[in-house]
Formats: sequence, C-alpha cells, structure tokens
Amino acid sequence: MDARQPVIFPVISGPPSAPADGPLALYVHIPFCETKCPYCDFNTYAAIEPLMPEYVAALASEIESWGALLDHPQIGTIFFGGGTPSYLPSSDIETLLTTVRGEFAVAGDAEITLESNPGDLDAAKLAAYLDQGVNRLSIGVQSFDDGLLAMLGRRHDAASAVSAFEAARAAGFENVSIDLMFGLPNQTREQWGETLSQCLSLEPDHTSLYALTVEPNTPMEHSVNSGELPEPDPDLAADMYLDACDGLERSGYSHYEISNWARAGLESRHNLAYWRSSPYLGVGPGAHSYVSGHRFANLKSPRAYIGRMADLSLDDISGDPVAVMRRDGPVADVEEATISIEISDVFMMGLRLSGGISARAFEERFGMTVRDARAEQIDELVVAGMLVSDEAGIRIPHDRWLMGNEVFVRFIDDSISSPALPR
Repeated sequence: MDARQPVIFPVISGPPSAPADGPLALYVHIPFCETKCPYCDFNTYAAIEPLMPEYVAALASEIESWGALLDHPQIGTIFFGGGTPSYLPSSDIETLLTTVRGEFAVAGDAEITLESNPGDLDAAKLAAYLDQGVNRLSIGVQSFDDGLLAMLGRRHDAASAVSAFEAARAAGFENVSIDLMFGLPNQTREQWGETLSQCLSLEPDHTSLYALTVEPNTPMEHSVNSGELPEPDPDLAADMYLDACDGLERSGYSHYEISNWARAGLESRHNLAYWRSSPYLGVGPGAHSYVSGHRFANLKSPRAYIGRMADLSLDDISGDPVAVMRRDGPVADVEEATISIEISDVFMMGLRLSGGISARAFEERFGMTVRDARAEQIDELVVAGMLVSDEAGIRIPHDRWLMGNEVFVRFIDDSISSPALPR
C-alpha cells in the first residue's frame, strides 16, 4: 500500500448532518506569554502586556455576542488555552468566567481547564482559580531536565515544576495534567526515562506527551538549519514513545488517545469533544470553531481583534450567527461543513482514540455505515494490519499507533482542508 497514491472518495451530497447531541465545548484563547518559546508556532506573543485590559474586554464582548447569537446554549466544558492563561491576573479569569456564566447555560458538572506555566502557580492564584470554578489544571512542564528546559526557552526549572504541581495538590486540585515533550534535540533516551519517572512519582491524573516538531519559521528551525542544534532523530523519538507507553500502562494509566493518558474517568472531556467531532466554539484571535454547520476561524492579530470587537454592534442578530460574526465581528475564514467534510473529520479525529470510531454512533449521525463511507480504504488498511474492523466499529491497534499518520492520510480528501483545533 502506497500512502502517496490519491484517495478516491464517494460523492456524498446533502446538507450537513447534526452532530451528536450534547453541550457545546468552549475554548478561550489567551495569546500572552512572558517569553515566546523558540519551538512554538501557536498564535501567541510576548511583550504585549499593555494590551491585557483591552483584550479581556474584547474577549468578554465576543462571548456576550456569541451567547446572544446562539441563543445561550449549554456549555459542557471550558478550556483556557494559549499562550499562557496563568500569566493573566486571576481577576481577569474571574471576569471571563462570570461573562460565560451570564451568557451560556454552563453545566453544573462542567469541566473547566486552565493551561498554566509552573512559575505562575502560587498559593493565592491557585486558591482564586478554585473559587472561580476552575477544576482542572494543565501544567506545561515539558521536561524535568534543566538543560533541556533551557534549550526549550522555558522560564522554569525542574524543581519549580515539582513545586507547582505540589502546590496545586495542596490547594485542593483533584484533576491535574502534566504536559511533556520528547524527541528533543540532544535529548537522550536516559533523560527521557528520568523525566517519565519524575512525572510518575508525582502521580498526575492525566498526562499529554508530544513529540517535538520543528515548525517552519521558528527560532528552533533556524537553530537546526544553522547547525546550532541537531535535527531530532525520529527513530529515537519512536523508542521514547514506546518507553512512555510501557511505563504509563504499568502505572495504571489508560492510553485513551495517541498522545494522552489518564486515570479512569479523568480523560480530558474538552479534548474528547474535538476528537469526537462534536460542536465547539473558540473565542479570541486565531481561535477555531465548529458551530452551526460551519468550520471557521477568527482573525489572528490581537490588536486587530481588539479593534474589531470595539467596533462590533449587534443591532440585528437575526439570520445565520456565523454570517453575522463574519460581517460585523472577528470571524475571518469560514467553510461550510458539508457531509463529506464532516465524515473526513470524523475519520481523521476519531481514529486518534483508543476506541476508534463507533459503528453505531457513525450510523446514527450520518445514516450510513463506516463501510458505506470508506469501504476501499478500510479494507486495504485491515489487510495491512493497520486497522481493526468489527461490529463495534474501526480503530487503529495500539501497536500501530506509531504509524497513525499512514492511516490518517488514507482518509484525507485533498479538496478538503484538515480540521483545526482551537488555537
């Protein structure tokens, strides 16, 4: 099987299908960072702190606008991402959560996550988060090796990362996730093993592990191209991934998504909404959304976003909400989510999950079986041992997750853009 061959898809016509019933997932983008990491290509910025007050006001305005346009729907999860949400004053997080609760029906058991940098998490800030209803922390540790942290441009050391985690536990957080990176320039397998051991000793409730990608036009790409840093070794990164799979499984974590592990019942509900192709709303510059039969994204510049929101006046909220926000608000790029697009999204995102794609849920949503949609691709991948297909649905075997991209490419239609997560 040659993954480079063109993929032929059946023509599927008709209006977009209705995603599975359930509350909306809300992503709130915070673009501020004290320093910009050299590997990062997210829509984030350093040295724009003077914009914080205007930015928070603009975010609140966008939240209010969407609440009115969407008729105040239920919210099941809220995720503050970035950037560094913990870099904002905790009073700003309170303002934004108060606005969300005023405009949306926030579920009583809503998962409310805040991404954080270890150096920001003192006792006062952690207590404020809990009082405001934040019930899940995602701490960007990345490594427990001080030399590698310095190479990554992180503004914390290993000791402060441990202290931050312990402070979160002492404050009362019962759901704490740790983010780590592997496959780094100059990182040895032994260093990775030590970082994994330190992580497991803290007993986080969830952990996300990401292989470094040297993104174009980043300072790290320049360092690699100039020879200042070696190019990451993909074979070594694969060994590190397998080491993590083994260590986390032995420690009782469920490997529920390619890059994510959790204790029972503590999977990231917000991210599961993305992987299950459920509706989500992103607010802030560059944030992506999948709402009202459309995929769309906001303009990227924080200054332009603030200006756009300052000029917004929703005198007429009738008609399509996305069209209104494209005409008068910050929405810049819109794509209609046709059935073909939705089916491609479901395959691309759902196959990242341990359980894969549910045959029953797929048929309920689209009125066809998974084989009706992609029989040729499924059969080829099953024969190659890259996919399991049974009455429950289809999934990638765990021992083939390292080759997940070879599966995903078989479900890409070159005429359709890949789904983008809220950033």
